[in-house]
Amino acid sequence: MLRAAALSLILLGASSAQAIVIRHDVDDAAYRITGSEFPALADMPGEGHGVLIAPQWVLTAAHAVPRNGSLALIEVGGVKRAVDEVFIHPGASQPPQSMIDRALETGDWILTVFAIASSDDVALVRLKEAVDDVEPVPLHRGDDEIGRVVKIIGKGATGTGLTGHSLHGPNRGDLRRAFNVVTSADDRWICYVFDGPDAALPLEGKTGGGDSGGPVLIETETGWTLAGLASWGFIVGDVRTTRPGLYGQTTCNVRVSRYLSWIEAVMSGDPAIHAPK
Repeated sequence: MLRAAALSLILLGASSAQAIVIRHDVDDAAYRITGSEFPALADMPGEGHGVLIAPQWVLTAAHAVPRNGSLALIEVGGVKRAVDEVFIHPGASQPPQSMIDRALETGDWILTVFAIASSDDVALVRLKEAVDDVEPVPLHRGDDEIGRVVKIIGKGATGTGLTGHSLHGPNRGDLRRAFNVVTSADDRWICYVFDGPDAALPLEGKTGGGDSGGPVLIETETGWTLAGLASWGFIVGDVRTTRPGLYGQTTCNVRVSRYLSWIEAVMSGDPAIHAPK
């Protein structure tokens, strides 16, 4: 349990804690939404998310897929959908247990962060049947994310920037959305900082565990596009004692535009991708 909690300070994954963390000076009701606002949100079993990007395909973070590789059902638009196959990016990885243990012993987890940041944390889930009652979300294809306002959506445990949140959940609850501004980007990640009220957007917030694989959306002239997937957070301080979800913490999200060619190859049935292992 302690090991899982420590990793949850870094990964925002299906084995960790927070969901949408909000400003302490704004009523929580302002962040809550109904499923009809974003029906393309996919719920992984227990916790974690994905996004419907084509009638038969859900895009998610690799670490949000159950570790035993068994994924039978995903809920999209409030309906459970049978899974046909899961495709995890070949560059996806998680830190070795020895590295996590070392972080627990010392409180210093910078090497663990480097390991996470070098992973291609993306996966595709093919459904057995096409979804015909939910509109898929188009992928963001530009490289203009820095400085853009993004909308983030997820369910689960919550907290505020003053207090952070509990590591012990619950991690699947009410649906919320919040906004932030992308401050940095590289080949794999787009990141934002959870600012305090003096610098924050009116509905500023951040994602966390229980939201992994969930959407980071950028609005274009034709509507909202999927620019990122919730993945991991950077916490300054001793990993054993620092609470996640505080003002000033940085969240990094899979940069969808970086993986367009891989996504399209998998969905097109590229023999190199689909060949038996």
